[in-house]
Amino acid sequence: ERALGQEVMSSLTPGQQVIKIVNDELTQLMGSNHEELNLSGSKPVSIMLVGLQGSGKTTTCGKIAVFLREKGQKPYLVPADVYRPAAIDQLKKLGGQINIPVFPSTLDMNPVKICQDARAAAQKEGCDTLLLDTAGRLHIDEELMGELVSIKEILKPSDILLVADAMTGQDAVNIAKSFNSALGIGGVVLTKMDGDARGGAALSIKAITNRPIKFIGVGEKLIDLEPFHPERMSSSILGMGDVLTLIEKTQSMVDEKKAAELEKKLRKSQFTLEDFRDQMIQIRKMGSISDLLKMIPGVGNSKQMKNLKVDDRELVRVEAMINSMTTQERHKHTIINGSRRKRIAKGSGTRVQDVNRLLKNYTQVMKMMKKFNKGGMQSIGRGMLPF
Repeated sequence: ERALGQEVMSSLTPGQQVIKIVNDELTQLMGSNHEELNLSGSKPVSIMLVGLQGSGKTTTCGKIAVFLREKGQKPYLVPADVYRPAAIDQLKKLGGQINIPVFPSTLDMNPVKICQDARAAAQKEGCDTLLLDTAGRLHIDEELMGELVSIKEILKPSDILLVADAMTGQDAVNIAKSFNSALGIGGVVLTKMDGDARGGAALSIKAITNRPIKFIGVGEKLIDLEPFHPERMSSSILGMGDVLTLIEKTQSMVDEKKAAELEKKLRKSQFTLEDFRDQMIQIRKMGSISDLLKMIPGVGNSKQMKNLKVDDRELVRVEAMINSMTTQERHKHTIINGSRRKRIAKGSGTRVQDVNRLLKNYTQVMKMMKKFNKGGMQSIGRGMLPF
């Protein structure tokens, strides 16, 4: 209806105007703006994570801990699921990996008592945010809800997050409705958003519960948690990419000082294989190549992208080959003759052909940069790109 009688902006075609209106409406439906975690209250504040078994609740607990630490908070992990033996061990293991303290829960303890004792322990540790990993079930039942209500009444959490699997579709919506009715959740974390769900669950959950999506899980790594931005999700649904998230990933991973030094090297054609390797490492930290490409407008939904199979292990092989070189070889690739190539291949567990391809690609990058420095992008021929 909004498209009817609308005056088309001078910079947009009628088709683009319709897409803009749909994009605006989708954004409005999903909440317009990103909503932060509620961390108000006397320290340490408590954040309850609730949800069904298998939704990714325990892993999400670790992800939020990493997110909060990067924001300057001091999180404290609390395993309060005594019904699934692996849950306590899993959270303790995650805490060890990310160097965040974990309350020493045991299976014979009462979940409510665990949360009470954990608050006192967190104060002694100097932590300001408790992350309560509560019990899940294979289905919603009165016993589960009763226990969660008790924890809520005693701990008075500043926020309650429902962790739901986006791939379950309508089930995720029904689960959100039930938990919100019983507990009054503060927001939702949608996991497995790196699959094909494409935001349908986000639209429905917000409409049914009137509670915001606060985070989305986009992978298995503990850094694969992103604040939910409705406008970015609507752009992604419409195939318009997600440039802002790509920029944020780059800014969080790239050292500005090193980037400036690298730019100088490129301009002076002093870009070594060592620099080449360091760039590969930076790219790997940002996530899979496929996921990064999907964020670029016009690329993520292109036919070529859908048919493209990007092997992220190739970056690992490149790193291994360069690591197998001597310092002299990394700084002066022209000395790498046949016998050296055999040694590098053997040392990195690759083939001589792989080493040849790496050196060829590196040489093409150097030629491309020389042309760019001389005459800008127009001087770079189509055949000069290293892929």
